[in-house]
Amino acid sequence: METVQVQTLSSTQHDRLWAASAHGGALLLAFLTSWSAGIAGMLAALVVYLVKRGDSEFAATHAREAFNFNLTMFLLACALVIVGGLLVGATVLTLGLGAIVTLPAGLLLVVLAVAVAASWLVCSVMATVKALNGEPYRYPFTLRLL
Repeated sequence: METVQVQTLSSTQHDRLWAASAHGGALLLAFLTSWSAGIAGMLAALVVYLVKRGDSEFAATHAREAFNFNLTMFLLACALVIVGGLLVGATVLTLGLGAIVTLPAGLLLVVLAVAVAASWLVCSVMATVKALNGEPYRYPFTLRLL
């Protein structure tokens, strides 16, 4: 059986606050600008990353994770909006007869949207707490582009 080693980064209280602000700032800005405007959340994390990447590896790592996660959530939200638009279009084009298929699909889409929003909220809060405690955190199901 293979063992996995987790790399711990040393952090000061100042670094922890910067790391937590990457997650918490993304969360706050996304709330203030609406759920669908995840770009603000990405910008908060990107600013922290650009400011701290040379000074603190701990804060930069957390900011990178926050940026990648918020980008992933933004892309998922865009995909849900596109699919929702296609479902509405299919219903309109079939003069309402397509609602037999699109109504259950639309309900599934709403459940998926709630699941995405809930996972975004829970994961962001968990990451903020981990950063404040000086612990590393990797978001689940995230595209790691930065």
